Amino acid sequence: MLSSGTSPSWTWSDVDIAVPRPSARLPGIRMAGFGVRACAFVDIAMVAHPSVTLLFDLSEAGGIGYEANGGQYQRGSFVAGLLPGQLRAGGWNGECLQIRLSPVVAASVFGASTELSGTVAALEDVWLRDDARQLEERLRATSSWDERFAIAADVLTRRLDGRSSIDPEVAHTWRRTVAGRGRIRVDGLADEVGWSRQRLWSRFRSQIGLTPKRAAQLVRFDHAAHLLAAGHAPASAAAQSGYVDQSHLHRDVKAITGITPSAVATAPWLAIDDVAWPAASRT
Repeated sequence: MLSSGTSPSWTWSDVDIAVPRPSARLPGIRMAGFGVRACAFVDIAMVAHPSVTLLFDLSEAGGIGYEANGGQYQRGSFVAGLLPGQLRAGGWNGECLQIRLSPVVAASVFGASTELSGTVAALEDVWLRDDARQLEERLRATSSWDERFAIAADVLTRRLDGRSSIDPEVAHTWRRTVAGRGRIRVDGLADEVGWSRQRLWSRFRSQIGLTPKRAAQLVRFDHAAHLLAAGHAPASAAAQSGYVDQSHLHRDVKAITGITPSAVATAPWLAIDDVAWPAASRT
């Protein structure tokens, strides 16, 4: 998801951030709650992350909304697949729950997560409408973030029980790609799982929604983006992330976000990652 700026009349000090207790976290699922206290409209562009993202609007008057790829502004909860393009979220005073699902988990939760790649959709268009509304009502009925995290975890766990839409070989390839920060050879991964390169490429794309090479590009970009946000110069971030050179980094960043590495470095969306998404649980 992209970042080119935000409303000048608010800062992250106007936002309360809640995260689950470590004991309540689930593999492949990360959550964070946001309560906006700003007096002005909050408008923030989102930065691409190697996950399928759910954003639940918990405000009483449907105050949260989104705009994808310059399209019409939409209100309400939404789901963003991998590499959804330019995406902005905003709203007035209100609360929202953001959930990041690894694509391996997302495939089981939604059944056809590959259809989400490159798209943004209203939650009720992806989740059964009645189920989506019931979950939103349950989340809104309590003001306790611990309870909200527990409710969301319970619903997701039940959707995962007995369901697996991902081959173990594909899941292994995704985990190795993330662990290697995108610096991994597809041929080597095919050998690890005992498949041909062609078979791995085909099965991975049909189940994750991206080719292994494109997935590695996204994971590598995520690492570089966080280095940039931490103050590393583009040349240093490029070298540490496995890019051929700074120009290579610039091309990838531009292709994924539509903006430059220097703009990513100051992206408001990344400024609170250490609070909302601790380093050990980003993916």
